[in-house]
Amino acid sequence: MTLPTDPAENLAALIRCASVTPAEGGALTALETMLKPLGFLVDRPVFSEDGTPDIENLYARRSGNGPHLMFAGHTDVDVVPVGDEAAWTHPPFAAEIANGEMYGRGAVDMKGGIACFIAAVARHVEANGGPKGSVSLLITGDEEGPAINGTVKLLEWAASRGEKWDASVVGEPTNPDALGDMIKIGRRGSMSGAVTVNGRQGHVAYPLLADNPVRGLMSLVDALLHPVFDKGTRDFQPTNLEITSIDVGNPATNVIAAKATATFNIRFNDTWTDETLQAEIHNRLDQAARRRKYRQGKKTPVDYELVWRDRPSHVFLTRDDRLIETLRGSIKSAVGKEPTLSTSGGTSDARFIKDYCPVVEFGLVGKTMHMVDERVAIADLETLTQIYQRFIEDWFGQG
Repeated sequence: MTLPTDPAENLAALIRCASVTPAEGGALTALETMLKPLGFLVDRPVFSEDGTPDIENLYARRSGNGPHLMFAGHTDVDVVPVGDEAAWTHPPFAAEIANGEMYGRGAVDMKGGIACFIAAVARHVEANGGPKGSVSLLITGDEEGPAINGTVKLLEWAASRGEKWDASVVGEPTNPDALGDMIKIGRRGSMSGAVTVNGRQGHVAYPLLADNPVRGLMSLVDALLHPVFDKGTRDFQPTNLEITSIDVGNPATNVIAAKATATFNIRFNDTWTDETLQAEIHNRLDQAARRRKYRQGKKTPVDYELVWRDRPSHVFLTRDDRLIETLRGSIKSAVGKEPTLSTSGGTSDARFIKDYCPVVEFGLVGKTMHMVDERVAIADLETLTQIYQRFIEDWFGQG
């Protein structure tokens, strides 16, 4: 029986599955075909919720006596289509190789990481007969989408069946420039909202008969941006709020709008909790609304509404020294350098896994993810496989 020990072959099989969110495009079947010869029991639960697409997921476990290591990833390749395929040097779902690189949507984010981990497990099974413990893969098709019917529900489903994990590695492309640059040991929190100022529509030639909401919104936006929230902490960058859109719903140049809305997103560090940060935002807006001379000559508070959008992503930091140092040592042995420990960047599904076990993230180089001509060096696939294999050996005490 041929085992899936070649990461490039594994990746090619996955790229050829056009798994654009929410469709899995055959990627889960390809994974199941790779995993069953390695002794994994595979389940593919489908989760649904009103107003969202059904998502098929995969949970596979190879059981053994000892600790339980989970690898987590996603097979959905992008929340948007690949765009104009003519702009690609090589077709996005062909897995063609040129100049030592494999091209395809998901090559980096993150079918490549999954392909390497499976190859690493296969090599370990081939060399050692299997780990001294259990290995599982938790693969979703909803990471790049709304993240409702994927990892959250898959974790709940697995836990309800008695699954418990001692540690997890997420195969996100964590390296900015070269393999071995960076391990993610936590993530900032994320929170989005919209503030709407209510005015009164009117003609621009008669401003006293109208109430221009843009004036009030400008003062509220300034209060959101200044002063800075904090200066950062030992493990995290400073909290940052960005205005992502401003809308008045008014294309006319001679009409004062009735409403003006600004949407924003905050990436926050461990200085804050969801509750304390929301309270700070409310306080800033209330103070700015009360002190603003909203209409000419009248000290009328700004009439505003604040709506929080989506559910917040909680800030977290992994402090499991054994997990971090074992992975760090595996990387150093393969590439000869110490990776940086970081909490930078956006959110990932690690924010859900941290509620079940310690979690870190390490995968390929992310420079081309979500881009036209997304691609990965074949040499990097081999190196990452070696890192994962060494990590498995060391974490299970078989190195």
